[in-house]
Amino acid sequence: MSQRKRSKGSGLSQGGDGDEDFNQSQMPTHSQVQRNLERRSQDQVNQKVSELVQFLLVKDQKKIPIKRADMLKKVIREYKDVYSEIVNRAGKTLQQVFGLQLVEIDTKHHIYILTSDLPRAEGENLHRDNQTAKLGLLLIILSFIFMKGNTAKDGAVWEFLRRLRVQPGERHEVFGDVKKLVTEEFVRQK
Repeated sequence: MSQRKRSKGSGLSQGGDGDEDFNQSQMPTHSQVQRNLERRSQDQVNQKVSELVQFLLVKDQKKIPIKRADMLKKVIREYKDVYSEIVNRAGKTLQQVFGLQLVEIDTKHHIYILTSDLPRAEGENLHRDNQTAKLGLLLIILSFIFMKGNTAKDGAVWEFLRRLRVQPGERHEVFGDVKKLVTEEFVRQK
């Protein structure tokens, strides 16, 4: 019988067969994780959760497989003792905010991908109108702000929109005057 355990809700296996610096004997139990969490600042843990979500989204966008060893080395670092909690919270955030689920595709090498958890839209649900498009833009902006720790400078938001090919100074075919839409309409709606 495999000693690998599945973490609830995240789709992540916590066994460490392929990770040199995080093996089965080092894996803390649930009660140890809870004790370790009590010793850590919730702000610090939440920051690691946000960093992990952002890391996973970037890897997914670039279509690069996500390796557990990379998550540990590049994001989790000194928080290995609360690894499972950080991954669980990141998994919940991905699911609730983006409709994505982290799925292990290679149990030997611990490689993961993000898959859509949303039902496929069919028929008349596919039609677009300006309100739906504006809501989509608003959700993208709010998600960006969330990923930046619930605060983002105007310049960072505009740069993010430019990367999405939504130019604030130009008239957009769907959104119209993007700068006015964001600074007036979205702000007025709070």
